[in-house]
Amino acid sequence: MHIKQVIIQGFRSYRDQTVVEPFSPKHNVIVGRNGSGKSNFFYAIQFVLSDEFSHLREEQRQALLHEGTGPRVISAFVEIIFDNSDNRIPIEKEEVTLRRVIGSKKDQYFLDKKMVTKTDVMNLLESAGFSRSNPYYIVKQGKINQMATAPDSQRLKLLREVAGTRVYDERKEESKVILRETEGKREKIDELLKYIDDRLGTLESEKEELKAYQKLDKQRRSLEYTIHDHELKDTKKKLDELQERRERSGTESHRLRDAQQEASDKIRVIGKDIRERKAKLQELVDEKDSLMAEHQDLTKQKAKLELSAKDLQQELEGDTSGRKRVELEIQKLQGKINNTRESLDGISPQYEAERQKEEQAAAQLALNEQRRKELYAKQGRGNQFTSREDRDRWISKELKALNKAIKDKEDQIKRLKEDLENDQKKAKQLEADIATVTESIEQHKGVIDANNKSFYEMKKQKDAKQNERNNLWRTENGMQQQIASLRDELSKKEQALRSITGKAILNGIDSIQKVLQYFREQKKYQDVIDGYYGTLIENFECEKTFFTAVEVTAGNRLFHHIVDNDRTGTKLLQEMNRLRLPGEVTFMPLNRLECHETYYPETSDAIPMIKKMTYEPRYDRAIKHVFSKTLICRSMEVATQIARTQNLDCITLDGDQVSRRGALTGGYYDTRKSRLDLQKGKMECLRNLQIQERDYEEHKIKLQALESDINQLVSEMQRTETKNSKNKDIYDKMRADLRLNKEEAQRIETSRAPKERSLASLQASLESMKTTAKSLNAELGTDLLSQLSVEDQREVDQLNDMIQQLTNDNRQALTQRVKLETEKNRLEMMLNNNLLKKLDRLQADLQEMTGEDRKQKLEMFRLELDSTSQRQTEVNRHFKELEDQIEACNVEVCQLIDNLDHWKRREREQQERINDDAKELEKMTNKQSLLLKKKDDCMKKIRELGSLPSDAFEKYQNLGSKQLFKKLEQCNEELKKYSHVNKKALDQFVNFSEQKEKLIQRKEELVRAHQSIVDLMYHLDQRKYEAIQLTFKQVSRYFTEIFKKLVPAGHAVLVMKKEDAGEDDEAGDDRHASGSRGDQGRGHIVEHFTGVGIKVSFTGTKAEMRDMQQLSGGQKSLVALTLIFAIQKCDPAPFYLFDEIDQALDSQHRKAVADMIHELCNDAQFITTTFRPELLEHADKFYGVKFRNKVSHVECVTHAEAQDFVEDDSTHG
Repeated sequence: MHIKQVIIQGFRSYRDQTVVEPFSPKHNVIVGRNGSGKSNFFYAIQFVLSDEFSHLREEQRQALLHEGTGPRVISAFVEIIFDNSDNRIPIEKEEVTLRRVIGSKKDQYFLDKKMVTKTDVMNLLESAGFSRSNPYYIVKQGKINQMATAPDSQRLKLLREVAGTRVYDERKEESKVILRETEGKREKIDELLKYIDDRLGTLESEKEELKAYQKLDKQRRSLEYTIHDHELKDTKKKLDELQERRERSGTESHRLRDAQQEASDKIRVIGKDIRERKAKLQELVDEKDSLMAEHQDLTKQKAKLELSAKDLQQELEGDTSGRKRVELEIQKLQGKINNTRESLDGISPQYEAERQKEEQAAAQLALNEQRRKELYAKQGRGNQFTSREDRDRWISKELKALNKAIKDKEDQIKRLKEDLENDQKKAKQLEADIATVTESIEQHKGVIDANNKSFYEMKKQKDAKQNERNNLWRTENGMQQQIASLRDELSKKEQALRSITGKAILNGIDSIQKVLQYFREQKKYQDVIDGYYGTLIENFECEKTFFTAVEVTAGNRLFHHIVDNDRTGTKLLQEMNRLRLPGEVTFMPLNRLECHETYYPETSDAIPMIKKMTYEPRYDRAIKHVFSKTLICRSMEVATQIARTQNLDCITLDGDQVSRRGALTGGYYDTRKSRLDLQKGKMECLRNLQIQERDYEEHKIKLQALESDINQLVSEMQRTETKNSKNKDIYDKMRADLRLNKEEAQRIETSRAPKERSLASLQASLESMKTTAKSLNAELGTDLLSQLSVEDQREVDQLNDMIQQLTNDNRQALTQRVKLETEKNRLEMMLNNNLLKKLDRLQADLQEMTGEDRKQKLEMFRLELDSTSQRQTEVNRHFKELEDQIEACNVEVCQLIDNLDHWKRREREQQERINDDAKELEKMTNKQSLLLKKKDDCMKKIRELGSLPSDAFEKYQNLGSKQLFKKLEQCNEELKKYSHVNKKALDQFVNFSEQKEKLIQRKEELVRAHQSIVDLMYHLDQRKYEAIQLTFKQVSRYFTEIFKKLVPAGHAVLVMKKEDAGEDDEAGDDRHASGSRGDQGRGHIVEHFTGVGIKVSFTGTKAEMRDMQQLSGGQKSLVALTLIFAIQKCDPAPFYLFDEIDQALDSQHRKAVADMIHELCNDAQFITTTFRPELLEHADKFYGVKFRNKVSHVECVTHAEAQDFVEDDSTHG
């Protein structure tokens, strides 16, 4: 066994987790500078293994935690991993981990990651060879110097610790305590013996008087016994008579209770009937109120429909007369339109002819005037220009401008012609559009009418289905009330059943239901759900006559749970425990129940209980397990006889039991609280509730289907209405488009004439401009003249005549055109803005007066009115039926209330008789209690008389009461003479004699125990002396041998110092080892030792031996180190930790110590620290301790690196 690895974190200078590389099982050397943390490393190991760091206060624990920069350390731990391949630690593991964790408020040990106590750890270490008496397997820094300067007494103390004398000292102290206790007990016994002797002397003189007293006392007790016996017999006789009266009263009470029970049952049944009738009455009243409200609504609806139908009828009648009037107006209007169009058609050709004539005249006039103007201009240019060149330049300029104007005019004419062509095309397109839109309007009108008709059909269906739904709603309300009533009744039954069942059983039933519900929700363990069959009480039925017998027989087994097999029960229990559900559960697994065939006796006085029960065959095992061994008997006498002869349990119909083992059980059983009766009522309610709920679900499905149909119709109506609304919007939009197209066509027709006139004007202007250009071109290059030529002058004259003629013609044409245009415009305005618009409006009114929509509405209103009237008739008929039913129901309720009062009176009468009987029974009970008390008093007095003389039972039996009391009085008078006699003298004398014998025996036991303790103390001293002597010899021999190895030329011995005459004994002196007890007087022979001295010589065996005080510092350290090696060899440990043990040694002695460690490391592990190179020579592994940022680190280094550490430290030192 050796230390394999050490892990440190947060301990002193080791802040971070430091994991030391595994140690060698032989010699390991740790090097490092002063203050780097080498000693803290040894402290860490000692912190886990030794007692030095036990019982630490909070501030001491805080001092062990790392204090430095960075986060505050709140806990630290040191973990040592041992190599346990040799199983020295009694744990079957190759490695054993021991950890100690410390904090400001905690100190814990962990062995292989499991928390253990400090005592467990220390016991484990001692079993592995770590002796508390020899703590020198860890030698800290300075321990060598401390031992070197220690006095002789300190070395003796050390020797005692090594020898293990602490155990003997502890045992001796325990023995001293026991010895003192024994001496105290002996003193108390001596005092008691003295007191008992005094009392025995006094009691001896009182015994004679006591004998005379005892004779009279026997006579007195005989007389008292006879008196009490007479009273006891008389009391028993009265008790028997009273018991007979009680039995008669019990029979009468039973009869009265049966009558009261019958009345209670009747009251309960009648009360239930009354509640049902009242519930039904309330239901009828609610339905009546509902019908009343519906009747009012129907009346309002009917009045509204009648008014609406009347209004529509009037509107339709008005539409017929209005239609005729409109048609007449349209006919008259069309005549006017035709006349106007004829007049317009007659004026238009005249107007066009006059307009063309005017335009031609105006055009010719303009040309002539333009020509005349040009000729006058030509004449004027002769005076305007001085030369022909100037004139030609001006003409060229004018021609240029004129040509541009001609081009612009031609462009205008072209655009105007294009506008006229476009207007003509657009007019044709508008005519086609007007025809198309007119056709579409007619189609949409037909669609709208069809949609309206479909909408009214669907509304009729919806109203019929809504009426049907109202009827279903009323039926649903009735069914809901019935279900609520059944649920309330079921709840009362369950509550009554729960009230007479144990809480633990109820919790168990609820918990099982929760587990099953959990399985269903999780959709798992279907086999467990199917394998659970419910409680026993739910799975059988029997006649009410046998309820009491069955219930008493089963007891709480009625609530045992039936399952198909034990696996189902186990799974349910496991799930209950996992979910921590409360309750008590008992399972009856059908595969585990054993049922043997039972043979029943052939008798008419008893029947097997199981034959009166009905159940499913699969529950046969469970039913037989509970009831197969029970017979229902006619009477208790029959039950007793059959139970004794047939080995069967028997029970009467009243619930009195006779067990086949002989026990009789019975008493009054209140049948009003029968669990089977409640269960039967519960199951009946449950079945009715299930039927009602099934009917209700079917009704709901029917109602939901009807609701779906209504919703579908409403949805379809909404869609139809939406579609119709869109069609109406499209219809209105198309009519608006038609009106706009007609207006656009009219606008085009109206603008055509002005555009044509503009075109003619532009063409005339263009001709004039061309003529001017032609004239200028002709003038260009001619001679410049101041007067017109003859031809030109002649042309001017002709032009003047023509202009005058054309002006007159143009004026006449204009006058005629304006007259015709005014008439034409008047006719067009009348036609377009008056007659045609009025015709459109009248035609639209005529279309609206078609009456189809109103006819459909009127038909719909009439159908609704018929439906409403029919429903009102049904409501009135149903209302009358309800009134009849309510009246009949009220009569039934009154009859039931009268019947209820009758049975309540009978119940009260029976209760009064029961109370009277109970009072009489209470009187008898009180009297019986007094008699029983008197009987108990007599028996108590007889028992208090104690042992009686043999003739006391018959000696005075023939005497009367007066004679007995007289004799008793005489006897008491005689006894008064002995009133001073100690009545217990004889008993006290015997008791004190027995106590004296016991005390003498106890005293002898204490004397023997005292001697044993004294002997034990002597033997402990002797054993301690022998242990010290043996240890001293071993240590002394090893001390001499080791010193010889370390200093070959030297010699050293240990000397035991004693008190007597300063005599010193060297090792091997055992003169006191065999001293006799008489010589020592059982004294403390060990206390003669005063110390352990050391005598050494470094120059030879014959040289002068010197004491420790005479040696140098290095020699003292070597001697102290030798003593430590000797102690360790005497009590070897599996490993050793040496902290700078070679500090004060010279190189020669360090070499010897290093050789010694190298020799010893074959049997034990050594971990040492040093600043010298000698220990490094034979070491197996080397570790360097570094100190950075106030934190220590341990690293494995090579021999050379360790050598550098040592040399570097020596250099700096």
